[in-house]
Amino acid sequence: MVENTYKVKLVEYVKRNLKKGYPVDTLKIALINQGYIRSTVDEAIQEAMKQMASEAPIIKEKPEIEHEIIVEEEEQPVPEKKSFWKRLFGRK
Repeated sequence: MVENTYKVKLVEYVKRNLKKGYPVDTLKIALINQGYIRSTVDEAIQEAMKQMASEAPIIKEKPEIEHEIIVEEEEQPVPEKKSFWKRLFGRK
């Protein structure tokens, strides 16, 4: 019972600091240096990653990014050149 709440607190700590932008390796080293057991830290990190992945929104479609280059002197869009592979395989 005590170990379960202990691990839950570690998982919450890891999730909170990952959301702040800290790298996983930094959190792992910091927790181990503070005296936490390496296997418990690894389990807490795995659980935190699993929980955060389940909370993440699912992207249903791939966004399409369009761009054009405009040269200031001409004020006309420059046609995009197809790469060798696109010309070879005829992709859009």
